[in-house]
Amino acid sequence: MRNYSNIYTKDQAYRAIIQLRPMNDKVYDYVLDLIEKRNDCFINKEEKLKTGIDIYINNNSFAVAIGKKLKDKFKGTLKLSRKLHSRDRVASKPLYRVTVCFRLNQ
Repeated sequence: MRNYSNIYTKDQAYRAIIQLRPMNDKVYDYVLDLIEKRNDCFINKEEKLKTGIDIYINNNSFAVAIGKKLKDKFKGTLKLSRKLHSRDRVASKPLYRVTVCFRLNQ
């Protein structure tokens, strides 16, 4: 088991949720490896649910890229959705929170 302590942060602001359904250790470790390789992405929070696990991260585009890599490697279904969170005060652009739901075929 590897030590992933350097990819967690105590910051509560998240931009994306990666939902893994059902919980699978191979898929979970693959996601953690991908996040560890990036210097600009951190895990803000993890929620273990009865149906799987939710991983809250701080990078929208990387969450979408993780979802596409999961679909290619593990042959599951991928659902992408976004929710309007707020508006950028400087650029006056809408800010979205992205949800990436990966459901493993069984």
